[in-house]
Amino acid sequence: MQLRFHHQAQVLLVPSAFTKITGEAHWEILLRARAIETQCYVIAAAQAGKHNDKRESYGDTIIIDPWGKVVGRLPDKQSTGITVADIDFSLIDSVRTRMPIAKHRQPFDFWKPQPL
Repeated sequence: MQLRFHHQAQVLLVPSAFTKITGEAHWEILLRARAIETQCYVIAAAQAGKHNDKRESYGDTIIIDPWGKVVGRLPDKQSTGITVADIDFSLIDSVRTRMPIAKHRQPFDFWKPQPL
């Protein structure tokens, strides 16, 4: 959120090594939520494979647009490679114009007592 609302980010990069269990349950849905709530492209490179008898990473390298649509993905969650997608900056502008969430945000200072 800081990158989007304080630094005007348009693309977020998310490197990760989710475990197989949490990756299967949460990886894509969390990334799509980040793209939607920040109105940014999310490019998520994910480590994949079995590292030892106790540790396995989920994989699934993915690119998501600001509307939450998957626009790029490796064909196999356990594969190694590169996926590409066009970054359409006009789509970012369009989404932000249609849903101006930045204008609706109110600053909140966690260090100050808030009125009830």
